[in-house]
Amino acid sequence: MSKPPTPSAPHRPLSPHLQVWRYHITMFTSILHRITGVATIAGLLLGAAWLVALGATASGLCPEAYTTYLTFAASPLGLLIWFGVTLAGFIHLTGGLRHLIWDMGQGFDLRTSNLMAWSGLVTAVLATIAVWFYLFATGKVAL
Repeated sequence: MSKPPTPSAPHRPLSPHLQVWRYHITMFTSILHRITGVATIAGLLLGAAWLVALGATASGLCPEAYTTYLTFAASPLGLLIWFGVTLAGFIHLTGGLRHLIWDMGQGFDLRTSNLMAWSGLVTAVLATIAVWFYLFATGKVAL
């Protein structure tokens, strides 16, 4: 006995794959915005760990917790992590501002969206450098 004929499936376009897309700056900054959101949360967790260490020391539960935390935070690895958290925060901030502009229905033409993406990255890098220059120049941070 043969199978009854089935109607052929409608021909639908396939989803484009990353190999097909031409890589452009707004694609990069969109991906980066998501990654820096996670990195910013990691930075908030480091801030919470600072408060836990402070509380553990103040309560007498673990008197050396705050010193241990500050020793790590002031180490070259700790400073590199804090620099990365600062950069991630500024990149996420500028990406959020770009999305806010888009939510208002502005900046969708190719030239403007590319300009906003590049200017957001440059602003984030310059702001991070400015913050860390200030921290080193005022002696709040030292190697």
